[in-house]
Amino acid sequence: MIVRGNVGWWTAIFASKGTAWSAIWKRVLLTFLLSVVVTVLHERYGLLDVNLTTTPFALVGLALSIFLGFRNNTSYDRFWEGRKLWGRLVNVSRTFARQTETFIGPLDGEDAPDLSIQRRTVHRTLILRQVAYVHAVRMHLRGEDNYDTLAAWIDPEELTAMRTEANPPQVLMRGTGVRLRNLWRRGLIDTLHLPVLDASLTENTTIQGACERIKSTPIPFVYTVLMHRIVAVYCLALPFGIITAVGPLTPFVVLMIAYAFYGIDAVGGEIEDPFGQDTNDLPLQGLSTMIEVNLKEWIQDDEVPPLHTPRDHVLN
Repeated sequence: MIVRGNVGWWTAIFASKGTAWSAIWKRVLLTFLLSVVVTVLHERYGLLDVNLTTTPFALVGLALSIFLGFRNNTSYDRFWEGRKLWGRLVNVSRTFARQTETFIGPLDGEDAPDLSIQRRTVHRTLILRQVAYVHAVRMHLRGEDNYDTLAAWIDPEELTAMRTEANPPQVLMRGTGVRLRNLWRRGLIDTLHLPVLDASLTENTTIQGACERIKSTPIPFVYTVLMHRIVAVYCLALPFGIITAVGPLTPFVVLMIAYAFYGIDAVGGEIEDPFGQDTNDLPLQGLSTMIEVNLKEWIQDDEVPPLHTPRDHVLN
């Protein structure tokens, strides 16, 4: 994700990283060169006098702008919903950490040293499992498979299951649920508190499912293809429609319009999948590391990683 703070006007004008230019420059150049050829043939040799008017292009351009705007709004809605879901994951992780310390402990009112040590061990185990779950969700959404990095926080049997099951994060949720049940049976969780803790696990699963819905349901292919085709036909036919009215300036007018339409079309595709690793996608690594830092500081862990900072204005 591009992180720049307050960007000046000139900086934004000449920025290249994170813009649509890298994706569209070839098609813009092709359209520009075509318009140069059309202009030379028309102005110097009197050819290609097709007598088209700008009216059809104005009407199609208006409709095309509306459709592109709708597609970009849909893509941004997906991007923003993904960010809100990860904001909820941050909150539920902190809530679960607080609940483990508040609700898990001896019920007889005594805090003997052995029970205190046991309780701290239980708190640490459950909180680190939540950290592992957050990283597992990130890997699952991004198609990564380096689950071995979670080995210090989970059981070897669970790590093996994560390598073989289609939904690795749910292995951790299932294991955490079993641990809460066992703690309840041992009397370390009150019957009234168990549903509260389970609600946090349910919220984790709900957030993950919503993220998977966004990931696995792109904008319908037929709509995307139609937009690409209309934009391409419009931009490539534009020189023939405005050459009579614009004359020698046709290549420059076509260049501006092609950049606008190709760029708007590319922006929608860039942010359609917010969980990827492009420069404009959500910084899932930064968010999951922030959760890890928050929860490890809570339990005073000795291995607290540094927060992720933007590199070259990019936070991944």
